Amino acid sequence: MKLKWKPKWKGMKRWKRITLIALALFLLFQIPFIYRRVRLGALYSAIRQVNAGRVVTQNESAYSDYKGVIHVHSSLGGHSYRKFINIIHAANRNGLNFVVMTEHTSGVMDTSEMTLKGMHAGVLFINGNEINTASHDRMLLMPGSADAAIANTVGTAEVLIRQKTLGGLSFIAYPHEFQNWDLNDYDGIEVYNLYTNTKKINYFVTFFDGLWSYWSYPDLMFARFYERPSDDLKRWDELTRTKNRRIVATAGNDAHANVGFRLGDLTGKEIVGLQLDPYERSFRIVRNHVLLEKEKQLTSETLLDALANGHSYIAFDLFGDSTGFTFTAENSQSRKIMGDEIELLDGVRLIVTTPVAARVLLIKDGQVIRDEDGTPRKEFPINERGVYRVEAYLTQLGSIVKGKPWIISNPIYVR
Repeated sequence: MKLKWKPKWKGMKRWKRITLIALALFLLFQIPFIYRRVRLGALYSAIRQVNAGRVVTQNESAYSDYKGVIHVHSSLGGHSYRKFINIIHAANRNGLNFVVMTEHTSGVMDTSEMTLKGMHAGVLFINGNEINTASHDRMLLMPGSADAAIANTVGTAEVLIRQKTLGGLSFIAYPHEFQNWDLNDYDGIEVYNLYTNTKKINYFVTFFDGLWSYWSYPDLMFARFYERPSDDLKRWDELTRTKNRRIVATAGNDAHANVGFRLGDLTGKEIVGLQLDPYERSFRIVRNHVLLEKEKQLTSETLLDALANGHSYIAFDLFGDSTGFTFTAENSQSRKIMGDEIELLDGVRLIVTTPVAARVLLIKDGQVIRDEDGTPRKEFPINERGVYRVEAYLTQLGSIVKGKPWIISNPIYVR
């Protein structure tokens, strides 16, 4: 009797065949995400090289560079359950010099008075508020006050006047929602908001990215969905050009530390949980750097004064420590920095220095007029009045961050 050979596959039970096919398809589906993890590993190595190659000549500068974050919430104003101590620890671990709190308001208490303010563990805290006016405009007030609680009952114009009377600053938050652009009493505009940017996440893709990349490169997963805030930058450029006044740009971390899950007891003690947006991570991604004259100490007054004058720049320090970046202007009589005005006279020389070689775009009245790469210092002679700012890019980091700025400066106004 002749026996026929029967393949193991055909002898296998149907449910096992289906399971193996499903497993094979799943593994095949994972190949792109494995590749994306490899690319994040390459980005991580490139960032380490950038930071290792930094050269900063701060001794030649008349200014000190202080880094911090703006637009931070605690459990005080809702939308978060994290405590002050979590914020202080996160600021310390990131080596921040300042944090601007922007607590949501409450009808029963002054959240700006109750939030972090002054020095804590070597970090300066400003007690601000985020408000929503009766005109449905959202603003950041620095510092905040008890008046912020009634902002939702009055129009934007009145809120701005009250804040100016109190000697505080007003910044437009979420400019894509703002309505009253004809007003002139605001000090600046939040041209980048981390929370708004995260709305662009493809959660299906991010889930599988996370399976392969989260435990090794949780911070760098941000690089996948980070985008240049083109619309808000365009609006800001238009405002600085047409309003004929200085308008300061900031970046908002909009940090709540409220994404994830947790299991705990009634005392607030966490038994198990996963925090996807801890303060420490948010504070690492994007920061505001403020320049103070070296003879000045960092205080609430000097910090707010520097912000009011636009002596600051935005940096995505996740991709490389930007400390030491400068953007200055010189004519035959004076030297100015970001946020300042300078007379054209017989010409002005704009000077940009970055801690490492970077691609620099010189932008005049919203239009790119120079694009140079390859050196850490660049000079641009100009002979026309206008509003000049720069964006810096780290092309050496590769395609993942291509077209995504590392630094966005405040302008120099050539009059």
